[in-house]
Amino acid sequence: MLDTIKPAARPANPRFSSGPCAKYPSFTLQQLESAPLGRSHRAAVGKDKLKAAIEETRDLLGVPADYLIGIVPASDTGAVEMAMWNLLGARPVTMVAWESFGAGWVTDVVKQLKLEATVKTADYGEIVDMATLDYDTDVVFTWNGTTSGVRMPSGDMIPDTRAGLTISDATSAAFAQDLPWDKLDVTTFSWQKVLGGEAAHGMIILSPRAVARLESYAPAWPLPKIFRLTKGGKLIDGIFRGETINTPSMLAVEDYLHALAWARSEGGLKGLIARADANAQAVFDFCAANDWIDNLAADPATRSNTSVCLKFTDARITDGAAFAKAVAKRLEAEGVAYDIGAYRDAPAGLRIWCGGTVETTDVEALLPWLAWAFEAELNA
Repeated sequence: MLDTIKPAARPANPRFSSGPCAKYPSFTLQQLESAPLGRSHRAAVGKDKLKAAIEETRDLLGVPADYLIGIVPASDTGAVEMAMWNLLGARPVTMVAWESFGAGWVTDVVKQLKLEATVKTADYGEIVDMATLDYDTDVVFTWNGTTSGVRMPSGDMIPDTRAGLTISDATSAAFAQDLPWDKLDVTTFSWQKVLGGEAAHGMIILSPRAVARLESYAPAWPLPKIFRLTKGGKLIDGIFRGETINTPSMLAVEDYLHALAWARSEGGLKGLIARADANAQAVFDFCAANDWIDNLAADPATRSNTSVCLKFTDARITDGAAFAKAVAKRLEAEGVAYDIGAYRDAPAGLRIWCGGTVETTDVEALLPWLAWAFEAELNA
């Protein structure tokens, strides 16, 4: 039996949500006072802030100079939809899914765009064998499955000589995993994930091959204004200098700029990866030491270092979904972990965000509480 006495230590920050994610540790509202509120985003001060967000992103992520970066509406979802609606249909397409968001992209392409896509799927905890795909088709996939905790182990299986485009939803991977830009033609993410930014803003990164497709191909379906990246067959290049399609929140932009500055102070991309790795490893070690809980990702090589998804394995649990919800509820009631229930479409369990804005000491303080809540609920 596990000790059911409540642990003495508590996480200083109990926010382990997988989106919106925890703010960086030094965040204060006072830092946002420099935001140009009440000013037009098209004024010089607004455009300078937006351009700075783009260039700082390029520098921290190591995005090649000939790739374009744009700030777009509707978070990562808007960025992915923008990519699919603008680029797909020029050649055959392969849709890849191993969790709910990837499955959502499949639905949009097959049922909304009505393309006859080749669809490859894997169950939660598994991953599609990416080496078996035809990269002469356009391939759409998530880099890190936020709701399954399964990530791409590398981009080595993507050929350099592919004829198709690779379109990757990397929203839980950017700033936590080393993305191989030469393997990615379109990459999307949102500010609200690894850097703990505010919602509603997405980013889209285009390779020269993706730009060439945009300027040589017009899709058969009408494009809403909010999706349009070209005009008269030419790229609307202002989008990639900070001239956004619609009005952005300058408060959110300011917050993102401060998050980028914090990331730089932590050693940039390498520092953020190291922080996420340390957080995730604490959870992995906990699972290895306890036979009643395990990582949902079956293969250690594909285990996410950000959205760590867990499953209860104790044979005494008769209703896994109810048990997991009760454990999460106990932890929230104690103020030690907020929003760590598994995603609604995922298998029953828990999901602990381990991105770089989370402190390893908080993860370590949470884990004894997880053991306490498990035992308390088992004996309830």
